[in-house]
Amino acid sequence: MHIRFPDPLRPGDRVAVCAVSSGVPEVLQGRLDASLQALRDAGFQVVEGATLRRQLKGASGSAAERLADLQQFLYDPAIRAILPPWGGELAIQLLPGIDFPRLAGMAPKWLCGFSDISTLAVPLTLRAGWATLHSPNVFDLADPARVQEMQPLWHSWQYGLPPQQQAATRFWRFGDPSVTESSRVRVLGSDSAVIEGRLLGGCLDVLSRLVGTPYFDLTAFKQQPTLLYLENCELAPYELLRALSGMRLAGVLEDLAGLVLGRSSGPDTTADCDLGYQDVLLQALAGLACPVVVDADIGHVPPQWSLLNGAWARLEVAAGRAQLRQWQAAGGE
Repeated sequence: MHIRFPDPLRPGDRVAVCAVSSGVPEVLQGRLDASLQALRDAGFQVVEGATLRRQLKGASGSAAERLADLQQFLYDPAIRAILPPWGGELAIQLLPGIDFPRLAGMAPKWLCGFSDISTLAVPLTLRAGWATLHSPNVFDLADPARVQEMQPLWHSWQYGLPPQQQAATRFWRFGDPSVTESSRVRVLGSDSAVIEGRLLGGCLDVLSRLVGTPYFDLTAFKQQPTLLYLENCELAPYELLRALSGMRLAGVLEDLAGLVLGRSSGPDTTADCDLGYQDVLLQALAGLACPVVVDADIGHVPPQWSLLNGAWARLEVAAGRAQLRQWQAAGGE
């Protein structure tokens, strides 16, 4: 399928900060304001969605309210980027109201973020042919602990593609970046791997719910080598096994150039009587024909890469380290 890439952003461009899932409650709006100011300092005109600063019953508004916000910005040619503050739980409610054929005939614009944003980003790539950016969320733009992690996001907006990125040597759990752990990217059953293909992926928790729907049909996308990436946010081992097994039964994990799993932030166990995260990987992915990379810098355990869905990527893994490069077309430099 043909992928179209949004043009780089320029000072003066209008960008919409719109809550497609969770909004930002008052107690956190100071940090939101700092992030919006970072956008303004870069020269962008910031337009706030009507539900951005609200949160009730798990979302920033009703499905109809959130859809109206999103549609306004999707179809307005003056808006160059749609930047949800963060994810949430209920973006799936918006999918039936999005006119993907209409979007396929429009110039693409940036949609950036992770977590529940994958619910919209992946269908936009698959059904409208828009390249979409799986990246840190806008809410964290002004976080001093994440300045380095945000550089690929800014680079993507400036040049249209993320830069070359290396795997981090340390990671931290959300909430306390001062406590870090050693990070090591692995290849299941091997010491190294070099894989290439068109990138597609996001949060496993939400994408696994789209299996079997028109919003996660990879048939046309897989006409080119595909590098699928997934990250687990909250799934406990048994639910994670069901999610991966269901994807495999549906053919999602077949005919891939590579499968890349981010560091898991889901609960785990080390009890002998229970199934743990590592057990799940071995059971769910045994015999998969493509290389499987795990513990990559993707998802809810920062720092994380910026990955452009629809871009051609080469991922090299060796000795616990990894390097990711992305282009618009295969063989690009």
